[in-house]
Amino acid sequence: MVRTAAAHELNIAGFTPFSTVDWPDTLAATVFLQGCPWTCFYCHNPALIDPRAEGGVAWSEVVDLLCDRIGLLDGVVFSGGEPTLQRALVPAMEAVRALGFRVGLHTGGAYPGLLGLALPHVDWVGLDIKALPGDYDLVTGRPNSAENAWRSLELVLGNRLLRAGSRRPLDLEVRTTVHPAAIDDAHLRALGCRLADAGVDHWAVQRFRAAGTRVPLPRVSDAEASNLRLDDLPVERFQSLVVR
Repeated sequence: MVRTAAAHELNIAGFTPFSTVDWPDTLAATVFLQGCPWTCFYCHNPALIDPRAEGGVAWSEVVDLLCDRIGLLDGVVFSGGEPTLQRALVPAMEAVRALGFRVGLHTGGAYPGLLGLALPHVDWVGLDIKALPGDYDLVTGRPNSAENAWRSLELVLGNRLLRAGSRRPLDLEVRTTVHPAAIDDAHLRALGCRLADAGVDHWAVQRFRAAGTRVPLPRVSDAEASNLRLDDLPVERFQSLVVR
């Protein structure tokens, strides 16, 4: 039998009481959860990878701060790390919704099972799809990671379809971080076309930024760096395609 968890058991690495960037067009607070099964070489939050590291924020502190912001914020985003690593995620989402907030989720899709349990409580998902399936392990540093990520995309798209036209639709933004050691222009375009074929209509292509990453990063040649121009994206295939 799988042990149930309570919201106060969340291992919380940090909390941002006000954010305009973690959920598009939404004023939100962001809860950063500790732990991730993947070791993406360009991760800008490597301190959040170790699931055994003790968090610095208690759930009660988060609740107190949220109570002070009722009527000032639209929603709460659960981020990481990988939020679906923690079984206390769903109870925490239920508690946030009981306070009157909408719920957002950042995930890489590493755990489709818990993601499926969380989706009924979520209003918006920012899902990282890092590469084409054959290139996934290069990014995550873990074998067979593509299967879970792409299965998670199927789950989110299916849930969104079921909730289409309801009073609580599910919004989705798929995000891809671009580093020359992980993806080139041709593979990025192929990835975009595959996402569009799957039914994704909002895609955010995020330029790699070195701030906060571990060193050394993979070395890339000048030719690889200069060839990544992001100028051949299948813009026409998406309702919204942004480059950040």
